[in-house]
Amino acid sequence: MAPKLSHLGVAVEAHAQALTFWRDILGLPLEHSEHVESDGVRVAMLRLDASAGCIELLEPDETGGPVGAFLEKRGPGLHHLALEVDDVAAVLAQMKAAGLRLIDEAPRAGAHNCLVAFVHPKSTGGVLVELVQPR
Repeated sequence: MAPKLSHLGVAVEAHAQALTFWRDILGLPLEHSEHVESDGVRVAMLRLDASAGCIELLEPDETGGPVGAFLEKRGPGLHHLALEVDDVAAVLAQMKAAGLRLIDEAPRAGAHNCLVAFVHPKSTGGVLVELVQPR
């Protein structure tokens, strides 16, 4: 099965400011929010529509984490593109066999109780790609 768009990850300084645009002005419903301590990030997920995926607002927690480093280097903006796949481990194995550079060699726990893995932007034409497998 071909991957489908799961979400677009957007790095933000603070959810409160970002929600003014995404939720209050555009009217996207806030579907879910959580703190992913292992990644040092607070996530707010806003639904586009049933088939188009979501906008995932990424706010760094007190530890900063990778999103904090991204904000310091590049400022707020598009952080990653997430694709939903049936089997993250199988896709990672295929990518590794093809010589792609991976950030995660094996799936790990991510937001929304999903398995996730990131592919390095040097192997994807400059875009950080997250592979997502719902559980």
